[in-house]
Amino acid sequence: MSTATSYPDIFNPESTAILHARIDQLRPDTPALWGKMTVDQMLAHCCVPYEQALGLRSDGPNAFMKWMLRLFFRQGMVNEVPYKKSMPTAPAFVIADRRQFDKEKEKLKDLIVRFAAPGRDHYEGKEQISLGKLSATEWNNLIYKHLDHHLRQFGV
Repeated sequence: MSTATSYPDIFNPESTAILHARIDQLRPDTPALWGKMTVDQMLAHCCVPYEQALGLRSDGPNAFMKWMLRLFFRQGMVNEVPYKKSMPTAPAFVIADRRQFDKEKEKLKDLIVRFAAPGRDHYEGKEQISLGKLSATEWNNLIYKHLDHHLRQFGV
């Protein structure tokens, strides 16, 4: 059974540095410990929530799926309980083709910085494309938990 844990503050530059260091441990041939994605696909996949938060993507779910997500899944996505291995992937997050490892790695690192730059107050009550308005803590948990889940998937 998963237990709750307090996530690092993604708005803190020290947390950004730690995430960057973990990402820098990845190599183009780093194997997944579970799941079907390759490391380059995982990096591209991890860019999606940052791109959505920054308004660079608008390919969220339809109205029915938003309702379902908000009603049944929101709490599990923003709480402090880590995701289980091999969970289903939302269509907007599926990366079916191979990507350029170095390009995706640098893109993800840049998006992490861009997301955190406006600070915690900017995200207080900010709308999330699928889940509605979130507190800054919920944004932190959502974003950090997803990235941490996939970095663990690749052993870093």
